[in-house]
Amino acid sequence: MNKTKVIITDKQKNYRLPSGIRMLVRRACSAVLVTEEFLEPAEVNVTFVDDEEIKKLNTEFRNIESSTDVLSFPMMDFSGESEEPVADEPVVSLGDIVISLEKAQEQADEYGHSFEREVAFLTVHSMLHLLGYDHMEEEEERDMRARQRAVMELLGLTVASSEE
Repeated sequence: MNKTKVIITDKQKNYRLPSGIRMLVRRACSAVLVTEEFLEPAEVNVTFVDDEEIKKLNTEFRNIESSTDVLSFPMMDFSGESEEPVADEPVVSLGDIVISLEKAQEQADEYGHSFEREVAFLTVHSMLHLLGYDHMEEEEERDMRARQRAVMELLGLTVASSEE
């Protein structure tokens, strides 16, 4: 069984975190690692922010001056170019996930599902980025959508076709 430590920080003031949201985020992170057969003990940092903060981060790190729903900051290079092998560390730090709860609520309303489900989806999406997946090319996007769908189904949550 995968041992995953998920450290969750709430740096926003606009939303009171619903009961169970922290557990859902932890389950989403673990489900991705199980589905991807990542068996090393891992650590992930998840931070909830507001639109203003994610816009600052998006501008600073991606040179895109707008808010977004989620940002991923991987610590590992899964292309085989890492300086240190994964097995050398007792716990693999996969990286950081930053989620805008304002954008999550907007998208939940837009797609017609719960806030919790949207946060879970954004977590799954970002976890796949931390594991080296991307969606810049059409084939990569199809692959990532299939992986997202598999994890969301494992969690008992469906993926809206417009969201894939």
